[in-house]
Amino acid sequence: MSVPILKQGNILIASVQSELSDVDLTQLRDELLERVGEHRVRGLIIDVTALDVIDSFAARTLSNTAQMVRLRGAETVIVGIQAEVAFSMIQLGLALKGVTTALDLEEGLSILTEAVRGENDGG
Repeated sequence: MSVPILKQGNILIASVQSELSDVDLTQLRDELLERVGEHRVRGLIIDVTALDVIDSFAARTLSNTAQMVRLRGAETVIVGIQAEVAFSMIQLGLALKGVTTALDLEEGLSILTEAVRGENDGG
């Protein structure tokens, strides 16, 4: 399963368009980590709008990916978690610890743009 990864300025956007197997999630993590370094981006958005389920492995992989990306010098925002998915995650005790989330791509871009601007301004 291939996930499109687009570069917009100094931000990468990965748009998950269908359910991913555990192997697909691991490959996506590795691809994102490689691209963050290759393109020297300051931000990463992972759009999960199309996902109807985020299980424990997916939640852990997304959280770990964000932490790894942070260690490489970029921030991650996960966007598009559906209300039903959020409800299910809470019921199952799943969390995206230490990960910034946003309602949609527009809000995610705004968050990362402000974060990068703050870095450039010395803030």
